[in-house]
Amino acid sequence: MKKILILVSLLALAVACVAPTTNRETAPGANANSSPVRSSAPLTETEAIAKEKQIWDTIQKRDYDAFGSMLADDFIDVASDAVYDKAGSISSMKGFEPGEITFADWKFVPIDKDAGVVTYTVNIKGKYNGEELPPTPVRASSAFVNRDGKWLGIYHQGSQVMKMPPPPPATASKTKAAASPLPTPALAETTSDPIANEKAVWAALKAKNYDGFASYLAPEAIEVESSGVYDKAGSVKNVQLFDLSKADSSEFKTIKIDDDASIVTYTVKIPGAKPETERHSTIWVNRNGKWSALFHQGTPVMPMPAAKPSPSASPSKAATTSSPAKPEVTKSPAKPAATRSPAE
Repeated sequence: MKKILILVSLLALAVACVAPTTNRETAPGANANSSPVRSSAPLTETEAIAKEKQIWDTIQKRDYDAFGSMLADDFIDVASDAVYDKAGSISSMKGFEPGEITFADWKFVPIDKDAGVVTYTVNIKGKYNGEELPPTPVRASSAFVNRDGKWLGIYHQGSQVMKMPPPPPATASKTKAAASPLPTPALAETTSDPIANEKAVWAALKAKNYDGFASYLAPEAIEVESSGVYDKAGSVKNVQLFDLSKADSSEFKTIKIDDDASIVTYTVKIPGAKPETERHSTIWVNRNGKWSALFHQGTPVMPMPAAKPSPSASPSKAATTSSPAKPEVTKSPAKPAATRSPAE
């Protein structure tokens, strides 16, 4: 059952990973075959929700060509087992037979006039390679970008809904240490480099400089985690519950949305935490010359169990069926079914 739940979570992360169709407007009485009028208006919450639901309708039809046409070439899908590029994400969908799909808890955050991010909860019923999948709720988020008048998905991430374990109680030694904090290092200035900005955020967290951490967040910032969706005040409160002094981040990758926004995704390992390793992503935006964190999501790492090799399979061939070990962008897997097949 545990392996099945992991599979459902991964499917949800892959299925919801797209953005809206081309924003076309045809004047009344105009020839339907004439060149479409491209819209340059900012994406609204109502439009974002409607477009995301349209994508799910397309997925239910299993039209993979249409699915791919809705993604930017530099699209990434941050799943619990790996980070997929456009081709890898499309490949991971094959074999999935969606049934009932329900949504809740929609929230939209504008990035700028050419981009926006929507987050919501999705429940999926269906089959994968003929095997029934139990419904599992996932907090899904998709970022959309306007490329030459066409709205495309550039980023998706999902986190299986779960009740996270409470942080360990503070010991006497920790309480004493808190009473005499170490000198607070100077805060680094944010720039257009999202990796440097993210490292500055973690430097503040390691130093328990929570005011400094808050200064890096945009006023309307939201954070999506397995345990819930938080505003800026909630994020600042939550980070104080954990010891992040030994957190280690690695495997950074950035995607440029436009001149005033970028996405950075990476892996964080926090010794003693449960789970110990997570995939994190942040959208950084330029607001009046200052770069701030607008959106953040964390996803616990849950490697997909390897498909059981057939008795005739050679050891080297069987080894290729294991799920990716690192969260670098996975090019379309040679054997995508192996990384998504139902556990036996």
